[in-house]
Amino acid sequence: MSIRKTPFIIGEFYHIYNRGVEKREFFLDLNDQKRFFQSMHEFNTLEPIGSIYEKQFIDKKFGSKASKSEKLVNFVAYCLNSNHYHFILEQTADKGIEKFMQRLGTGYAKYFNKKYKRSGVLFQGKFKAVHVSSNNYLLHLSAYVNLNNLVHQLESKASKLVKSKTSWEEYIEDNSVGFCKRSIILEQFKNKREYKKFAEESLRGILEKRYELDDFEDFLLELE
Repeated sequence: MSIRKTPFIIGEFYHIYNRGVEKREFFLDLNDQKRFFQSMHEFNTLEPIGSIYEKQFIDKKFGSKASKSEKLVNFVAYCLNSNHYHFILEQTADKGIEKFMQRLGTGYAKYFNKKYKRSGVLFQGKFKAVHVSSNNYLLHLSAYVNLNNLVHQLESKASKLVKSKTSWEEYIEDNSVGFCKRSIILEQFKNKREYKKFAEESLRGILEKRYELDDFEDFLLELE
């Protein structure tokens, strides 16, 4: 078994991302996306929860076991695109990120394979992980993740049917329901409008860099 180069430490932040195997889309309708998002909530608990495969997820309110016990991770931001996802996670328990991501990947793959009568892996190998080693990096990364659908200018058939779901509205809308731990970011700005301005300016810089780099993901490392 290969050992990850990036160690996961409690209280530290990480950029977690992956894509569908062969860049395939894994949200083919809105219910797929809802299932994945609800899994992000349900699997985030220290307590063993068994298989949630047969549970009803669609339109279920947040009031589950995950909200009543300690979490494995805190979400800072997320973006769910049709063929890849991005998370900013804070690890809150020993091996929390590894446990959470294993549950999420395995559980969703089982659901997807049964629904679409397929077999085999759904995601492209192990999820990717980058340690967020500075506050500046964290701030710009939050803009990148919150506005990731704009970064990639998604235009596939599925993405037109299933729009990207991000934490952007949580950050800029008043009285928005909070799935993410936004305070680590928003407390560094006077108000949500100031953060919105910062994120949009950061995005413009990211889009300019996108066309200058062979490996766009390397740009994120330059923010450290």
